[in-house]
Amino acid sequence: MDVLVLGAGQLARMMSLAGAPLGINIKAYDVGTKSVVHPLTQEKFDLSLSKAIELSSAITAEFEHIPDDVLTECCASGKFFPGKDAIKVGGDRSIEKALLDAAHVPCAPYQLITEKAHLELAVANLGLPLVIKTCQAGYDGKGQWRLKTASDIDVIWQEMAAFIATGTEAFPHTIIAEKMIPFNREVSVIGARSKNGETAIYPVTENEHTNGVLTLSIASEIDKNIQQQAMDAFNKLATEMDYVGVLAIEFFDVDGQLMVNELAPRVHNSGHWTQQGCVCSQFENHLRAVCDLPLGSTKPLGVSAMINVLGQEAIPSEVLSVPGVLSHWYGKTARAGRKMGHINVLARSNTELGEKLTQLTQFLNDNDYPGVGSRGQLLSQ
Repeated sequence: MDVLVLGAGQLARMMSLAGAPLGINIKAYDVGTKSVVHPLTQEKFDLSLSKAIELSSAITAEFEHIPDDVLTECCASGKFFPGKDAIKVGGDRSIEKALLDAAHVPCAPYQLITEKAHLELAVANLGLPLVIKTCQAGYDGKGQWRLKTASDIDVIWQEMAAFIATGTEAFPHTIIAEKMIPFNREVSVIGARSKNGETAIYPVTENEHTNGVLTLSIASEIDKNIQQQAMDAFNKLATEMDYVGVLAIEFFDVDGQLMVNELAPRVHNSGHWTQQGCVCSQFENHLRAVCDLPLGSTKPLGVSAMINVLGQEAIPSEVLSVPGVLSHWYGKTARAGRKMGHINVLARSNTELGEKLTQLTQFLNDNDYPGVGSRGQLLSQ
C-alpha cells in the first residue's frame, strides 16, 4: 500500500517509520520544491504530483499551510484524508473558531479583526489584557501580540495593519483577539477517527512551552473528569468535521474546566511520546485511519515524557544510558529554536519518571532543555 504525505518534514519521516511494519510505503510531496521525495533519505523520485496521486492508495498531510491548488488536486482524487476543509481549520484561526462554535466546544471569547475599529471593539467587549493572533501563517508562538493597556493600541495596530495588508482578495489576512484567560496548565488530547466513525483516543498530556514552543510533554495519571472533557471535545469536533485520521486538540485547564486553545488536523508534537509509551503510536493510528485499517490500541504502557530538542547539533548519546530512554533525530540542519529531534522517556510510575528526568539533567542543561529538571523533582516527591 502506498501513501502520499503532503509535506516532507519530521512528521512524514515518523509516519514512514510507523508504516513500514504494516507494509505501507510513504512518499512525501515537498511543497517548497514541488518534488516527490523519500521522507527518510530525501531522495527525489522522478514523479509529478499528479502521477504520485495516481499511484497512491491514500493521501494525507503533515502540516496545514498547503497551497490551495495542491489541496484541490489531492481532494479531487477522493483519496485525501482528513480532507481540505479539515486542513483549512488548522491553517486559519477564524475557521477554527467557527467550528468550535458550531460544535458547542468552549474556547476563549474572541473578536475577529480586519480594521482598527474591530480592535477597539475587542477592548470594549472583552476587556484587557488581550492575546492577539494572526488567523493565518502563525505557529510556535509567532504572529502574536499581547495588548495590556489601551495606550498601546496605536503601536500594535500598526504592526497588525502591516500583516493584514500582505493579504490578497483571494487570500485575505485577518487577525483574532482573544480574552486572556488565566489558566492552571496547558494540556492536549490526541485521537484517531476511522472512515466508519470508530475512534481511539489517547490519555491527556500535560505540556510545557517556552517562548511559545513546546519543550516538554508529560503523559501520566490524569483526572478522570479532565480526560472525559477532552474526549467529549474530540468526539464533537471529529464528528462535526466527519474527520478521518489523527486530530490533536490543545486546551487550557482553567480550574478543572477545559477550554480549547487550538486544533491541529494531523499528528502532533505533543503525541510523540506514544511512539514508546503506547501499544499503537499516533503515527501508526493515523496511517491505519486513512488506509481504512482497524485502529490500534491507545493503552499506555506506563507513564511517559517527551523532551523536545531545539536548535541543537546533536542529542547527547549519554541519554541512552538511562533505562527506558530513546532518542529520535530528524536529520535537519541546526538553527536556533528549530525542532531537531526529541527524547522519549518511559517509566512504571510518576516517581520513577521523575527519577529518570532528574538523571537526564546530567546530560541536558536547563538552558537548552527547560523544565526537565524541575519536572523531575516535582514527580519524584
